[in-house]
Amino acid sequence: MKFEPEKDIRRILVIVAASVIMALNIKTFVRTGDLFPGGATGLTLLFQRAARMFFHVEIPYTVLNVAINAVPVYIGFRYIGKKFTLFSGLSILLTSVLTDLMPAYVITYDTLLISVFGGMINGLVISMCLAANATTGGTDFIAIYLSEKKGVDSFNIVLGINAVILVSAGILFGWDKALYSIIFQYVSTQVLHILYKKYQQQTLLVVTNHAKNVYEAISRTSNHGATVLEGEGSYEHRERKVVYSVVSSAEQKDVVRAIREADPHAFTNVLRTEQVSGRFYFKPNE
Repeated sequence: MKFEPEKDIRRILVIVAASVIMALNIKTFVRTGDLFPGGATGLTLLFQRAARMFFHVEIPYTVLNVAINAVPVYIGFRYIGKKFTLFSGLSILLTSVLTDLMPAYVITYDTLLISVFGGMINGLVISMCLAANATTGGTDFIAIYLSEKKGVDSFNIVLGINAVILVSAGILFGWDKALYSIIFQYVSTQVLHILYKKYQQQTLLVVTNHAKNVYEAISRTSNHGATVLEGEGSYEHRERKVVYSVVSSAEQKDVVRAIREADPHAFTNVLRTEQVSGRFYFKPNE
């Protein structure tokens, strides 16, 4: 692991801010609405409530959350990146401790409002951590692992896995809270899709007379390759080159800007890519 003081201090500050917001969200919205956000957080709250209701035992959030995250942290340390996992561990531990220490504060008892705004805050926090090259733990580790191994945007898969938690919550505590929790998770996932785009891809089709310059701009900006196709302009019947490439959605704006600088007259079409099969470069987690 290589530590870069200036860069890592910024990452730590973002993680601390995200952990504070996450803990506030749990104490303000999630617990007020008796919701189950899914992932390690949802499982922790499920076990806490079950222990309280059926065994009259109050288990600290920190103990449960750290124990549940043990396996995902191992996956992160083994397959994703040691430094990434270290910062994620900071996020998990800090969020857990703050959740136990912070007082509860009620803003509203309207469960629908709690589901929508709590989900938005949850998606924001996850995005903040991912942008700082860390995660909030739990199924986020699994999502990143699947995304890098399979080359697909797997956060929707995690949404499906979370259904198991919701079914368990519905059976044990009633279906109304479980159904509201689905709204919470859906909103959170949509916010995540909007704010964090590393594991989403865009296809670029660039019609140009300077294919070599365009390809070099793509490679220099994103470290992705390209395929040059032969084409013909239908209006002037002149030979054209079509540069075909797939890049991360997070890199798309920078790549298009670089293409424009390489060939101001290039015609660039950007298409959403549902799935990539084959070798696709992801910047490795540390």
